[in-house]
Amino acid sequence: MQLRYRFRLYPTPGQQSVLARAFGCARVVFNDAMAARRDVYEAGGKTPTASELSKKLITDAKNTPERAWLGEVSAVVLQQALRDAQRAYENFFGSLSGKRKGRKVGAPRFETRRDRRQSVRFTANARWSITPGGKLRLPKVGEVPVRWSRTLPSKPSSVTVIKDAAGRYFASFVVDTNPESLVDEAPEIGVDLGLEHFAVLSDGMKIKSPRFLRRAERKLKRAQRDLSRKEMGSKNRDKARTKVARAHARVADARREFHHQLSTRLIRENQAIAVEDLAVSGLARTRLAKSVHDAGWSSFVAMLEYKAALYGRKLVKIGRFEPTSQVCSKCDVQDGPKPLHVRTWQCLACGVWLDRDINAAVNVAKAAGLAVTACGAQVRPEPVRAQREEAGTHRGDPMRTEDRAVGRGRNHRFSQR
Repeated sequence: MQLRYRFRLYPTPGQQSVLARAFGCARVVFNDAMAARRDVYEAGGKTPTASELSKKLITDAKNTPERAWLGEVSAVVLQQALRDAQRAYENFFGSLSGKRKGRKVGAPRFETRRDRRQSVRFTANARWSITPGGKLRLPKVGEVPVRWSRTLPSKPSSVTVIKDAAGRYFASFVVDTNPESLVDEAPEIGVDLGLEHFAVLSDGMKIKSPRFLRRAERKLKRAQRDLSRKEMGSKNRDKARTKVARAHARVADARREFHHQLSTRLIRENQAIAVEDLAVSGLARTRLAKSVHDAGWSSFVAMLEYKAALYGRKLVKIGRFEPTSQVCSKCDVQDGPKPLHVRTWQCLACGVWLDRDINAAVNVAKAAGLAVTACGAQVRPEPVRAQREEAGTHRGDPMRTEDRAVGRGRNHRFSQR
C-alpha cells in the first residue's frame, strides 16, 4: 500500500530561485505537450507517442536558442511533466468513454505561473537522497533543510516538491507501507455526519463541529477587503494576496488535523465503522454550502477508508437514499420525513422518544449489517403502565382536593395577568 508523507521544507533564497526555475521549466514542457496534442488533433493526425514528444519537446528543444534554458534543471523533472500531460489526457478520454469511474473529468488546461499550486517531481532516476544530517539533496538544487515530524517507514520511491499559494514549500514522499492489523476486539459503530455535530456515533457520543472557517471568517473578510483595495499588479497586492492565502492555509491545516485525529481514533477503537455515502457536491449547491465545505465530510471519509485498509478494520458505506432519519431504531417503523428543526421525536408505533442524530447513526450501522445496540438512541424513558391501585385518585382523597385547590389558584393568577 502506497502512502504519502508530507514534510515542510525551508529552502534558502538561492534555492527558492532554482526551484522557481524548475517550476517554470516543467510548466513550459507541460504546456508544449498540450499544444502539440491539440495541434495534431485539429489537423486530424495521429496522436504522438510519449517518446516522440520527449525527443521533440525536451531533447531537440534544448539545442534551440529559444529553449536552451531547459538544460538548467534536472531532465527527470521535464520527463515527469510530460507524463503528467499524458495522464491528464488519459483521464479525460477515459471519463468520456466511461472507463474511468467517478465524477466526470474536464479537458486539461494550460498551466500558468499564477496557479495556486506549483510542483515538480523527482523519481529514483534523479538520484535525490536524504543526507545523514537530515537534509533533502535535490539535483541542481542542493541540500534543502527539512522539518521531520515523523520517521519514514521505508525508503521513498519518489519525492514531489510543492509550493502552495501561501508561499510555503513541502516535500511529499511516496512510501510503500505494509498493513498492520489491529487484532484487539473492538465494538462496531455507525457514524452520522452533520453540521451542528460533526459526527454522532451509534453509542450516543456526539462530537461537536469545530467550524474552523466560521471562526476565522472575520479575519478572512478583513484580509480579503485589504486585497481588493490594492492596485492590480503592484507589490502590495502580491503581499496582500499572500496574507489571504496564509489565512486560508491555517484554516485548512486545522481542519485536516482535526480529521486525522478523529479518523485515527475511530479506526483504533472500533472493529467496523458504517458511514453514509453523502452527496456532498449536491449539498454544496444549497444555502448550507459554506457550512458543508467547512465540515469537509469527503476528506474525512477518505481518511477513514485508507486507514481502515491500513489497520485491517472494516469500513462500510450505505446508500445515500437510506431513510435513516425516518425509521425508528427500536421498532423499525418508518413514519415519514421530518423537518431539520425537529431534533427529537416520538415514535408513533412504540412511543419511545428518539434523538434524531443518534437514531440515524444506529440505523446507519443496522443498514450496514453491523451488530450495534440502540442504547444511546432514547433520550426520554419509555412510559411504563401504572398498576391498578396506582392508576388514579378517588373521590374524597385529600390529595385530589388539594390538587384542585392549587389548580384553581394557578388559573386565578393567570386570569389576573
